Amino acid sequence: MSLAQPRIDLASFVDQEVIRKHSSDLSAKLHAQRVKQNHPGIQKRLRKFTSGEVAKMIGIADSYLRQLALEGKGPQVEVLPNGRRLYSVEDINALRFHLDSADKARRHYVKHRGEGEHLQVISCVNFKGGSAKTTTTAHLAQYLALNGYRVLAVDLDPQASLTAIHGLQPELDVGDHQTLYGAIRYSADACHPKDVIQKTYFPNLDLIPANLELTEFETETPMHLRSHNRDASVMFFERVGLALSAVSDQYDIVLIDCPPQLGFLTMSALSASTALVVTVHPQMLDVMSMCQFLKMTSSMLDVVQDAGGKVRYDWIRYLITRFEPSDKPQADMVDFMRGMFKEYVLTNAVLKSTAISDAGITKQTLYEVPREDFSKGTYDRAMESLNSVNAEIEELIKAAWGRV
Repeated sequence: MSLAQPRIDLASFVDQEVIRKHSSDLSAKLHAQRVKQNHPGIQKRLRKFTSGEVAKMIGIADSYLRQLALEGKGPQVEVLPNGRRLYSVEDINALRFHLDSADKARRHYVKHRGEGEHLQVISCVNFKGGSAKTTTTAHLAQYLALNGYRVLAVDLDPQASLTAIHGLQPELDVGDHQTLYGAIRYSADACHPKDVIQKTYFPNLDLIPANLELTEFETETPMHLRSHNRDASVMFFERVGLALSAVSDQYDIVLIDCPPQLGFLTMSALSASTALVVTVHPQMLDVMSMCQFLKMTSSMLDVVQDAGGKVRYDWIRYLITRFEPSDKPQADMVDFMRGMFKEYVLTNAVLKSTAISDAGITKQTLYEVPREDFSKGTYDRAMESLNSVNAEIEELIKAAWGRV
């Protein structure tokens, strides 16, 4: 038996006002949900971490951490009635400095880059939607911040998903010229890059947010190229790099979430980068799309280099995302990629996980949600996958700095 189909009435027409109302209504609803979830304030707050989690982050034994607490050394942390100790990220950072001061011979707990170690600018790229580019950027940024690095996350995607993950509603919380566009636009009154940086609820992690105004860079650049405007003496591919260099002394690592297209924003990000992470879902259509992306990227970088731009990276790696090892076609595709690109494919892959996707529904990463919100096995497998990938990228960063 077939179900009766609803009657379709096309008597009234639909125009941009209907679309505008849908946008306005949805924005208001999302804002109301955000206020409710973060009551009494809108600002997101980061959970505290157990002593076991902290010991793993810092690289010390939990028993040693307990001994420090008993001796009253290091920061004074929250202690629950059952004796369980909880550490904020500020506590963790204070503990790092305490350990370094007590162990001057090694001094490796505070991981800030030193003299001669250049700013690492890592772009996460792919123009195929659904490759987990933003999820990868968010988790890597938070992992590095939790592990003691000073991180700047740059959202270059007008869709602003990275911005939303970090608690900002793009159309409400990000005003005119408060994205990177404000610092790289073709205008004499472009703002200083420091003026578009926002602190997040994550200590050690700052954000340059995004919204739709980033698209103006894509439309303005061709006009300036055609007009040969001498007032805009800085070429488009230099603008992101120059903006980042103006604040480079404040950070160890910059992570750029590029838009899913090879436009002027992406090209400027690629020119500013010292390393690239190319995310790819191990399915045939995604790999075919990546082939076109690589072909177009190499051609565009030729143009940048011919115009005097920089095209040289410390490292490039392909990251397998949303991987299901039990899926034979996916496993075969991963084997194909490893055979083709060898060491350019990261050894570890991000597994497909309901824990990661469920955390994303509430605009959180797995580092933000407590373990008890999920089944132990699901959470642990996802966390092990993320930590393995991010630790592998951390080792590439350290190698680029010459650290052993």
